[in-house]
Amino acid sequence: MRRVLILGGTAEARALAAELAVRGVHVVSSLAGRVSNPRLPVGEVREGGFGGPDGLAAWLAAERIDTVVDATHPFAARMTASAAQASARTGVPLLVLRRPGWREGPGDAWQRVASLYEAAAWLPSPARVFLTTGRRSLPVFTGLPGVWLLARSVDPPEPPVPDDVHVLLDRGPYTVEGERSLIREHRLDVLVTKDSGGRMTTAKLVAARELGLLVIMVDRPPLPTGVRRVETVEEAAAWAQG
Repeated sequence: MRRVLILGGTAEARALAAELAVRGVHVVSSLAGRVSNPRLPVGEVREGGFGGPDGLAAWLAAERIDTVVDATHPFAARMTASAAQASARTGVPLLVLRRPGWREGPGDAWQRVASLYEAAAWLPSPARVFLTTGRRSLPVFTGLPGVWLLARSVDPPEPPVPDDVHVLLDRGPYTVEGERSLIREHRLDVLVTKDSGGRMTTAKLVAARELGLLVIMVDRPPLPTGVRRVETVEEAAAWAQG
C-alpha cells in the first residue's frame, strides 16, 4: 500500500487525508502540536516535530514513505524548508498544497507588507487595532505608542500580556455579522492580518471593507526554490496517489 505523509493542521490537510483514505492510500498526518484540541484528520496521526530536516529525513526512510504533501499553514516557513531539505536528501517527492491567497478588491484599503515588523511600523498612532496574526506575534506589536490591540487567537498567549492588549479566544469560521459587531463594539480602525487565504476567515476582510478599516496585509513567505505547488485538494490527491 502506498504510504503518504501529510504535513498538516489545515482544513486542506484534513480534506486530503480523507480523500486519500477513500482511494486506499495509507496516510500519516503530522500535526505540530501547537494548538490544544486540534481537529484531527482520518487515518494515522502523529503530533510533534521531527527534529529538523535530518530528523524528518530519517523518519521518512524508517517509515518507508513514498511521497510527502506539505499542507501546513502558508506561514509555516520553517516546516516547509525542512520538508524541502529532507525531500532533497532522501529522494522522497514533495508537493506543497497551498490555498490561493487573498486579493484586494473594490472598496478595500490594503497596505501589503513583507513582515510582522513592517506591519507594526505601518500602524498609525493613535489606533485601535484588530490583530489576527496569531498569539506568537504579540511581542512584535506591544508597547507601540497610542496603539491598543484586540488580539484574537485559538489558544491564550504566554504571559505576561501587556495592558494595551485585550486577548479574545475564539476559533473560526467567522461570520461577517459577527466580525462587524466585534469591530463596532471595540471601535477598531485597523485590521492586521496574514495572507492566509481560504474562506474560513474572509469575513473579517468583508467587514473591514464595509466599515472602512485600513487593512495591513502581511505577505506569505516564498517557497523554497524548485518546490512544486498546487492549490486544490483534488490536484494534491491525484499527485500523491501516484
